[in-house]
Parts: sequence; C-alpha cells; structure tokens
Amino acid sequence: MQHAPLIIDIAGTALSDDDRRRLAHPLVGGLILFTRNWESREQLTKLTAAIKRLRPDLLICVDHEGGCVQRFRTGGFTHLPPMRALGELWMRDAMRAQDAATACGYVLAAELRACGVDLSFTPVLDLDWPIDAAMPARRQSAARTGAGDLGWPGVSRSRVIGDRAFHADPRVVTLLAKSVAHGLLRAGMSSCAKHFPGHGWVVADSHVALPRDTRSLKAILADDGAPYGWLSAALDAVMAAHVVYPKVDARPAGYSARWLQAVLRGRLGFGGAIFTDDLSMEAARHVEGRTVTPVEAVLASLQAGCDLTLLCNQSLGDGGVIDEVIDGLAEAQIKGAWTPSAASDLRRQALLPRQAAPDWAQLMRSPDYLHALALIP
Repeated sequence: MQHAPLIIDIAGTALSDDDRRRLAHPLVGGLILFTRNWESREQLTKLTAAIKRLRPDLLICVDHEGGCVQRFRTGGFTHLPPMRALGELWMRDAMRAQDAATACGYVLAAELRACGVDLSFTPVLDLDWPIDAAMPARRQSAARTGAGDLGWPGVSRSRVIGDRAFHADPRVVTLLAKSVAHGLLRAGMSSCAKHFPGHGWVVADSHVALPRDTRSLKAILADDGAPYGWLSAALDAVMAAHVVYPKVDARPAGYSARWLQAVLRGRLGFGGAIFTDDLSMEAARHVEGRTVTPVEAVLASLQAGCDLTLLCNQSLGDGGVIDEVIDGLAEAQIKGAWTPSAASDLRRQALLPRQAAPDWAQLMRSPDYLHALALIP
C-alpha cells in the first residue's frame, strides 16, 4: 500500500490543471480548504465533487471550529460559538453544556459533510491558561481538592488559542471535547484533537514565532496533556503543536519521536492518525536552531512519527513549494531516506467518512439537525 502523507492546498474556487496534477500524485493524501476556496455553498459542493472524481480516497479537510476559526460563514452555514462559550455554559449547567457541545459537533459536521468536506481539525484540547502567573498554582490546588471556581474569567495567556479553548480545567475540556467528538461522529465525521501536548501555556503565536514551554514532562501531562490520555480511545486523530518543550526534547513536538512515539503512542496509548500543524508556520521552520527547508520539515515530521503533513498556502503563485516537496519526498523514498508506512495510510483512510453525505435541503428539514440548532448557545 502506498503511503500518501502530504495534505496540500489549492489556490482558487475550482481545480486548475496544476491542482489536478498534484492531487493525482500518489504521495498526496488530501487537501485543506481555506476561505479563499469559498464562493458559495453550491460552488464548494461542486469543488469537492470534482476532487472526489479525481481520487475518491483524497481526504478533504478544513479548519472549522466555530468562533474566530470558521472558514465558511455564509450560504446557510451556522455561525458556531467559540468553544469558550461551552465552557462558560458548563459553569452554569454542566449537563446542558455537554448536550450543547454534542449539538455543536453535529451541526458543524453535518453542514460540512453536506458540502463534501470529510474532516474538520477539531476539537481544540488546549487549556485556557490565564495571563496571571499566580493563577495556575491556585487552579492546580483547586483541581486536587475538587474545590474552587476553575473557570476564571479574563484574558487567555495564549494569543493564538484565546477563546478557542473550552476551559482551564483539563477535566472540563475532556468532557466537552468528547461531547463535540460524539456530535461529529453522529454526522459521520472523525475527530482531530489539537495541539498536542498543549499550546495554551505559551504566550507566543507559533504562526510567527517559536514558542517554548519550560515546564517538566510531569507538569505538562498532569494538566495540558491529560485530556489526550483520557480520550485516547475516543479520538480519531491528533495534531501536534509547533512548540518546543526543552525539558522533554529540543525539537518541537511535531518533530519529536519522544513526544509522538514514546509519550502519545506509548505512554498514552493513542492509536489514531497524527497530523503535523501547518509546516509553513514560522515555528515549523526551525529544528534545534537550524532553519529547515519544506522537504526537510516533511521528512523530519514523518521520521518522528507523524502520519500526515500539512502544507498550507503553498499553492499561491506558481505553487513551486508543493512541487518541490512532492519531488523531494519521492527522491527520499527512492534513496531510502524515508520508508512509507502502510499503517500510516490505513490511519489516513480510516478518517474518510463511512456514510453518505446528507443532501443540504434534506438536512435543513431533519428533526435531528433542527433540534441540535436549538441547543447551540
């Protein structure tokens, strides 16, 4: 079986000849859509249908979480709340919050599936750490005793996560994320948790800088990493963080065999697919003080234990970076510098929906869908 680890992007609202050529390559396993690929719901549905005609096994992905990260917002798509809204609801009514989280997951997935999208990179498991440096110790004390208000208001420590996080307490994050994943599953979509082992503690934004989290492995796994262990049998995929945790490994998590194989697979028992975050981000361009090329980045992530590698916004212009990576990975395979993994491709294919996508008009009249809409805060 051919391992197809590359998830690439396209520039426009329809496939170009270059898009078709790249997507047909056996090393390409899917693509990620952005707002620039959206013109209308009808156009998006035609685009995804054209992709599937080219190769039915291609995994069509998108970042569509709700709140500030929602690629499609018009044409009938529901404006989903940021996940912090579910955490705030938890503080008032925990049982209702879990039902609302399931409803959010179901609506999110059902609408995307009706347009031919296979997978959204959600839920976010990052903790909502506050800026106040004294607060973590108080939260940890409260968590141990089961006392105190663990859902403090205020500004999140991480600019890039912010209100994308459910809550500060890993137990609340776990239960709400599991509820979202249940909703996704009801609509025929897999889940992809992010950003392992946790992006919420660091202040820097990995899109433009290389964040460093100086806590110990024990501290990270007790808080940020805990949901991954508690959900190891419930999640279908995990996305690794472009964050360096120097007390564990000098490499960012997505390039670290210790994080991905020893901790995530070995210690936490996770058996699903592992994605990189976008390898074009600034934090992904540096490994142990050295700037790496896109080909080197892909090879480093695959050798560390990733199954699938994201190359975003590289189709713009002439798309030369995508061609460079495809050719470089093919050359590495021929020279024995990279060995394809049949198990990795099985994990990719397991993310493809098993049930037929709903028709949009029928979905809009579905009692399950209408009931879920009424539950969204």
